Amino acid sequence: MLRQPPEHPLLGHGDPNLANYLWDGTRIRIVDFENAAVSDAATELALLTEHLSARGADLSALCAALDPDPRRYRAARRLWAIFWLSLFLPGGPATRRNPPGAAARQAYRVLALLG
Repeated sequence: MLRQPPEHPLLGHGDPNLANYLWDGTRIRIVDFENAAVSDAATELALLTEHLSARGADLSALCAALDPDPRRYRAARRLWAIFWLSLFLPGGPATRRNPPGAAARQAYRVLALLG
């Protein structure tokens, strides 16, 4: 299957750790652009939604403002959830940096997104 190009391409940040978004009370300043590339709203929002640092954050207003294509957003969330699970698995590169039980919680998250 060929990858569908985004209908409305944009410059994507590509590194959704909330530490890369600096809020001064008025504006958000974004840092760390080493992973920046052509992307789309659905992919960037899915990256942020599925990143461990954003768990518990209310992203509904951002999602409404960006209005991503629902099919692309769902597919991208599934992809990134599986990616994070692969990092959390025993012996994976993120095992030591994340809280105990992160792999199990991520596995349940993947199953919920695939269901």
